[in-house]
Amino acid sequence: MRRSVTVAASVLDQAASSLTNIACVLIAARVSTAAGFADFALVQITFGVLLGLNMAHVGQTLVLERGDDTAVGAAARSSLAFTAAASSAAALCLAAFGALLGGGTGRAFLALAAVLPVTLLQDALRYAFSALRRPDKALAADLLRLGCVLPALLLQPPSSSAARLVLVWGLAALPAVLLGLLLLRPYVAGHRADLRRLLRRDHLGRRFVVEYAVGNGSSQLAVLGLGLFAAPLAVGALRGATTLFGPLNVLFISVNTFGPPLLGRAGSRRGTVRAAVALGGVLCLVASGWAAVLAALPDRYGRELLGATWQSASALLPASGAQYAVMALGTCALVTLRVLSPKATLSVQVVFSLLSVALMLGGYAVGGVLGAAWGLAAGSALKAVAAWTKVARTRPEAAAPEPVEDQRSSARLS
Repeated sequence: MRRSVTVAASVLDQAASSLTNIACVLIAARVSTAAGFADFALVQITFGVLLGLNMAHVGQTLVLERGDDTAVGAAARSSLAFTAAASSAAALCLAAFGALLGGGTGRAFLALAAVLPVTLLQDALRYAFSALRRPDKALAADLLRLGCVLPALLLQPPSSSAARLVLVWGLAALPAVLLGLLLLRPYVAGHRADLRRLLRRDHLGRRFVVEYAVGNGSSQLAVLGLGLFAAPLAVGALRGATTLFGPLNVLFISVNTFGPPLLGRAGSRRGTVRAAVALGGVLCLVASGWAAVLAALPDRYGRELLGATWQSASALLPASGAQYAVMALGTCALVTLRVLSPKATLSVQVVFSLLSVALMLGGYAVGGVLGAAWGLAAGSALKAVAAWTKVARTRPEAAAPEPVEDQRSSARLS
C-alpha cells in the first residue's frame, strides 16, 4: 500500500475504534440507571486496564517487528495465541472475583469474564494488521464492529442491567473477530505459534508493561478501587464526564502516533521544541473550547447524552475540562521528549502518574467526587510542568531518535 493510503487508513481505523468506545459508553449511560451505569463503568475500567496491559506486552512489541510479511506473520500468530491464552486465564480470575463479589456488580464482572477473550482478541488483530502494514483490513473489521455493537446496544430496553449491557457489548465484537481472522489467515498460514517468545526475560513488552502500569494503569486502578471500596456512583460520574471529552482523545492519539516523526523533521532541537509548543497551544485552545461548549450544554441535551448520569457528571465538567487542557500541553511535551531523549519519559511517567493518583484520592477525601476530579486535573498539570521542564533541560548532544511506539490503546483508555 502507498504510504498516504496507509496513513489515511490508520487514522480512519483509530477514529472508528474511538467512536465505537465513546458511543458504547453514551448508549449504556442512556439506557441505564445511575447505579447500573456505575457498575458498567467499573467493568469498563477493569477492561481498560487489561486491554492496556495486553497492548503494552503484545501490541507495542508486535508493531516494532521488522522483516517481510512472513516474519511478521509468524510474530502475529504467536501474539494472537498469547492473547487468547492470557485472556482466558484472566477471564477465570474475573469469574471468581465476580462470584465472590455478588450482586449486580458481581454479575457484571461475570459477564466481562464471558466476553473478555473475544474483546481482547479483536484489539490484538488491529495490532497484527498494523504490523503487517495492512490498516485497511483492520478498518474493515472495526467498521463491522461499529455496525454491530451500536444497534445491539440501542435495542436494549430502558434500565437494562450492567451485566446485560456488557454481554451485548462483548458478543457484538464476535463478527469483527471472525472477519479479522479470515483476513489475517493468508499472512499467518503455515506458521506455528511460539508463546515462549513473549515470555522471555528480554522481551521488550516487559518494559512497556511497566510504563503502562505506572502511567494510565495506576490511575485507572485507583478509580476502580474508589468504586469498589468507597463510592460506585462516583466512578459513573467520572466516567460519564471523561467520555464527553472522547473526541479530544482521538486528537491526543494522533499526536502520539504521528507527532514524533513530524517533530523529528524540524531539523534542530530549537525547531522541534517550537513546533511542539505551537501544537500544544493549539490543542489546549481546542480542549478549552470543547469544555466551554459542554459547560453551556442545556440539561435536556445532557440527559439525552448521559441519561440519569448527567446530573452528577455535569458538575465535573469544569474540572475535566481543565484536566484535558493541561493534558494537551503535557502530551506534546512527552512527545517532544520521545524525540529528543526517549529514555527521559519513564521517570516523568512514574513519579507524576503516582502523584496524580495520590491527588485524586486526597481530593476525594476532602471534597468527594468533585475533589477527585480536581485532583486528577492538578496531577495532569504537574506532569505537564515537569515534562516541559525536562524538555528545557535536555542537552542537544544527548538526543537520540528511537522507533515510534504505537500508543493508540493507551491514549483511548485514559
